[in-house]
Amino acid sequence: MSNTIKRFFIEESGQGITEYGAVLAFVALLVALVFSITRGALMSAISAAFSSVVSQLNNLSKSAAGASAS
Repeated sequence: MSNTIKRFFIEESGQGITEYGAVLAFVALLVALVFSITRGALMSAISAAFSSVVSQLNNLSKSAAGASAS
């Protein structure tokens, strides 16, 4: 019984979730700050990057389909 009580006071397993919460809040604050500073310029850059990736994947898919048909 005394070992259980000692372990209860020594263990710090609940501390991890608090630290993860603090890091998540900090990252959310940084993201909000960046979006407010760039005023939409970041949104168009992200959209262009995703469009480029989609275009490359479509081209790769067409090439693979052409190669398998031959």
